[in-house]
Amino acid sequence: MAGSLNKAMIIGNLTRDPELKQIPSGQSICSFGVATSRNWKDTAGNKQEQTEYHNVVAWGKLAEICGQYLVKGKKVYVEGRLQTHDWEGQDGVKRYKTEIICENMVMLGAPTGGSGSAGGFPAKPSAPPTPDEPGASPDDEIKIEDIPF
Repeated sequence: MAGSLNKAMIIGNLTRDPELKQIPSGQSICSFGVATSRNWKDTAGNKQEQTEYHNVVAWGKLAEICGQYLVKGKKVYVEGRLQTHDWEGQDGVKRYKTEIICENMVMLGAPTGGSGSAGGFPAKPSAPPTPDEPGASPDDEIKIEDIPF
């Protein structure tokens, strides 16, 4: 095998409102959490559920879009790469944090509010129209070059 692959794709609900900041260079950074769940039946036929929590970081224009349009509870598709940071805590213990560095994001579900439906995936993912495109097709992804700011 000539190369390697570092790709993460998740669909889940935001666990908190995004936090948008600017670093000293002026570049925007947005961080938010996404929860994904897996459901199955155990050998006794009992329903089981396991939830994973993911830290997501977006940069630049994508960070600004995430900060403006995403809200806690909103269903979202996130695509990116995994990156792990390590540091030494005040107690001298080495700590690790793995994040998804977001390269693409698509808002899913109804275009209004962050109601946070706990049900399954929508039958047809949709992106809410941007302010300048009231009749945007529900199959369109939000592309950075299409955002008017």
